[in-house]
Amino acid sequence: MKTKHLRAIGLLVVTGLFVIAWAFPILWSVLNSLKNERDVLAYPPKFFFEPTFAAYRDVIFGPQSILPNLWSSFVISAGTTVLTMLIAIPAAYALARLRVPGSRWAGFYVLATQMLPPVGIIIPYFLILRNIGWMDTYQGIILIYLSFSLPFAIWLMVSYFEDIPFEMEEAAAVDGASRLTTLRRIILPQVQGGIAVTVVFVFLNAWNEFLFAVVLSGNTVRPVTIAMFNFVSVEQTLWTQLAAVSVLAMLPVVILGIIAQKHIVKGLTVGAVKGGGRR
Repeated sequence: MKTKHLRAIGLLVVTGLFVIAWAFPILWSVLNSLKNERDVLAYPPKFFFEPTFAAYRDVIFGPQSILPNLWSSFVISAGTTVLTMLIAIPAAYALARLRVPGSRWAGFYVLATQMLPPVGIIIPYFLILRNIGWMDTYQGIILIYLSFSLPFAIWLMVSYFEDIPFEMEEAAAVDGASRLTTLRRIILPQVQGGIAVTVVFVFLNAWNEFLFAVVLSGNTVRPVTIAMFNFVSVEQTLWTQLAAVSVLAMLPVVILGIIAQKHIVKGLTVGAVKGGGRR
């Protein structure tokens, strides 16, 4: 009994250390966003200070307001997510259900595209967008984001479609439902959790993307991940403003995760409770 209690305490301590290590960068950003510059640079670090919202006022209403950059990130992420899901859902369903020649190779090709290093394909993307006049535009950046978010979404959604028993579709076919009607009324409600998980991950990847954004964006379309460098220069780094921007950039993703939390938990556990419908 004593050994069992010691193991439980040890597991609790290890879990607590992991939680602290994960939460420390977020806590650091939140605390520093509420300090003034003198308190941020104080040594030893100050954990008790008089909080101020001056940094948030500067980055929201100041001359270097990040509101346009947050809007650019939202438009790019939302546009990428909507287009990705519109294409990924029927494509994943076809790969999971239709047995046509080449479907297996198509699935492998989708997975293989995720193995390409982004730095190796960024120059062709840059030349393509420049030649068609889509540099520093929403449609250009969304198109490029679509190239890496779509394979990921298809690969993720296929596993959820494969967990739906074939018997459900066969029963619908007996009742006279077409394949499209079956997909819309029977299959999609069964994979709501998987769709929620995929939407969150696609939006999150697009929101956090940096490498393509720094090359393909400019003064017209400038995501918040790039705009953060407005507060870093050779002369100085505005730590409080930088921390405030970090907190504001995290908020939309956190809110999305809270809204979709119920579906995410369901989607992540669906594979463990269903028997699978592969044939």
